[in-house]
Amino acid sequence: MLKNGSTARTPAALELGPALRTRRKALGLTMQSVADSAGLSVGFISQVERGLTAPSLASLASLAEALHADISDFLQQPFAFSQATHTNSRHTYSVTGADVSYERLTAVFPNSHLHSVIVHEPPGRRAEPVRHHGEEMFYVIDGEITVEIDDNVDVLRKGDSIHFDSQRIHTAWNHTTQSASILWCGTVDVFGDAPSPIHR
Repeated sequence: MLKNGSTARTPAALELGPALRTRRKALGLTMQSVADSAGLSVGFISQVERGLTAPSLASLASLAEALHADISDFLQQPFAFSQATHTNSRHTYSVTGADVSYERLTAVFPNSHLHSVIVHEPPGRRAEPVRHHGEEMFYVIDGEITVEIDDNVDVLRKGDSIHFDSQRIHTAWNHTTQSASILWCGTVDVFGDAPSPIHR
């Protein structure tokens, strides 16, 4: 879902859970097999398919990959028309049903591997535990978050950062009563328009 002047939505974005379930069943996959491939729990996938919760951007990308699809099949996002972005012209968008919003920062060019967004998290918001290929870095622009990687817990405040292997089980949450903004950088394609898209 796009905001900041654009309200265009795709049918799949309006009904994310049913779209994911339809794709999974069309492939003849069980929730367990998708969970194993995406690095998520069966319970979480069940809740997403029933529309009871919404995945984070990175988790939706992992789900799409497990379903042999592009994330763009399930979520409309801003396209990078320029290598530079400006704060007054970036669209803010979110996964349908989620209270987290994003601003796209990175462009697309041959052999690019880095993807980046600014994440705006409301108070109390907690991401689902996930593990997937690649690596990630968080830099706290404003507010505080708690990051748990395997059994290691770190509290990050404004100006703090963390860089880790995404194959480790990780989750993050805003443990405060104030909103938090985080610069997220990673190698997982959270946009679906990388130079080498998934071949169905």
